[in-house]
Amino acid sequence: MKKKQKFEFEKVDQTKVNGRLVSINKEKIILKNKGNSQTVLKAEIRDVRVKKFSILKSSGVVTLAALLVGLFATSIVPVANPGG
Repeated sequence: MKKKQKFEFEKVDQTKVNGRLVSINKEKIILKNKGNSQTVLKAEIRDVRVKKFSILKSSGVVTLAALLVGLFATSIVPVANPGG
């Protein structure tokens, strides 16, 4: 497993834990999410999902933000009156 990769674990009690891989050994996996470390025992894991990076999602957020800034800027800039 690669470090810095995002994972989501479903535990036997059906709770979900997600974050970036910090370390792994025979008994446990340590993840970091929003600055907090979480330890998951391998014996408690029911399902593992690897979250994949999506360039489309990332570029979509940037495009949407640029569009909103453009709309906001045009709504506050006064339009010149050519007739008068």
